[in-house]
Amino acid sequence: MKLLNTVNLKMKRIIILVLLLIHVITVNSQTNDHVKELNIPYYSNSINQSDKYISEKCLLDIYYPVNVKDFATIVWFHGGGLTGGDKTLPSGLLVKGICIVSVNYRLDPKVKCPKYLEDAAAAVSWVFNNIKKYKGDPRLIFVAGHSAGAYLTSMIGLDKKWLAANNIDANKIAGLFPLSGNGITHQAIRKERGISEMVPIVDEFAPLYHIRADAPPLILMTGDREMEYIGRYEENAFFMRMMKLIGHKETILYEFDGYGHDITIPAFPLVIKHVNIITERIKNTQK
Repeated sequence: MKLLNTVNLKMKRIIILVLLLIHVITVNSQTNDHVKELNIPYYSNSINQSDKYISEKCLLDIYYPVNVKDFATIVWFHGGGLTGGDKTLPSGLLVKGICIVSVNYRLDPKVKCPKYLEDAAAAVSWVFNNIKKYKGDPRLIFVAGHSAGAYLTSMIGLDKKWLAANNIDANKIAGLFPLSGNGITHQAIRKERGISEMVPIVDEFAPLYHIRADAPPLILMTGDREMEYIGRYEENAFFMRMMKLIGHKETILYEFDGYGHDITIPAFPLVIKHVNIITERIKNTQK
C-alpha cells in the first residue's frame, strides 16, 4: 500500500507538471493578446476624495482580450493574511479569450473588519457594472483568490449582503475559486479580537456560517493536508461536506499532494479548466 501511494503521488506530480508546462506555453504565447489598464478606482469619486487610504489602495488592474466579444472574466484577490500583499497579475490565469481583473483592498491594521470585505464587494460590483464596456459578458464573471484572497472570495460569494449593498446579486457570480482559503473566521479577524489563531471560530465572518444550496459553483483547492497552513485542508474538507449536506450541487475539493500553502502553480490550470466548463454550460443554456 505504501508503494502504491508513492507511485500514485509521483503520477499526480507528473500529471500536474505536464498540465503546467502546457499552460505556461499557452500563457507565454497569449500575453500579447491582452490590453491592460492599471490603477482604476473602483469606488466613486466622492468616496475616493474623502478618504486618502481608499484613493491610494482601492484600485484594480484589468487585462482584457483584444478582438474578443462576450469573454469570461476572473476577478482575482491576492493573499497576504489581510495584512499585506499587493495586486499583481496572476500570469498563470492570463490565457487567450479570458479577462483578468486584479484587485487591491485595504489592509489591517490600517482598517479593521469588515472594511476589506466591503472593498472586495465594491471591486466585484465595479466589474459587473463595467465589464460590458470592455466587451465582456456579465454572466461570466468568476471570483478567485489565494489565502486571504480566497477568504474574501468565499465571503462575498456566500454571504449575499456584501454585494447586495451595491445592488448586485451574489448568485450572478458564475463560479467561486478559493485557493487555500478559510472555512472558519479568518485569523486576522480573530487576532483583532485578541483570539489565538489556534482557536477556531465560526461566526458571521466565517464562510461556513453562510453555506447555502443556491450558491454559485464552488471549487475549493488546498495543499497537502500535512503541509498546508494550520488545518486549512480540514477546514475546506468540512466546508465541502457541509455544502453538500445542505444541498449544494457543485462543490468540489482538490488537494495537491506535495504542495504546501502556495498552490497557485498547480491550481491555475484547473481554475481555467473549470472556468471554460462553466462558461460553455452558461452559453449553451442561455442561447
